[in-house]
Amino acid sequence: MFELDKNNFETEILASEEPVLVDFYGNGCVPCEALKPHILKLEETYGDRLRFTALNTSGARRLAIQQRILGLPVVAIYQGGEKVAELIKDDATPEAVEEMIKQYI
Repeated sequence: MFELDKNNFETEILASEEPVLVDFYGNGCVPCEALKPHILKLEETYGDRLRFTALNTSGARRLAIQQRILGLPVVAIYQGGEKVAELIKDDATPEAVEEMIKQYI
């Protein structure tokens, strides 16, 4: 999984025409830590058709606010520089993330 930061988010996500999954997480976020292994498993399955990335919002608060990330975890899909789908907090279950991925591959 490619680790994003505030310096590469625009070039890696907003400038990409291909669909990209972004796992927004934060330091000390227990639900984020619980979801991470499932995201990594999904990357093994779908990584050849969808790019998987992650952004630690603890080090990129302004960027998170600009992307309207107000709670964690958030798993979003961007395509053509736009956020086209997202799952927030309790909705970000492994099953829901997989269903969202299937819509964009």
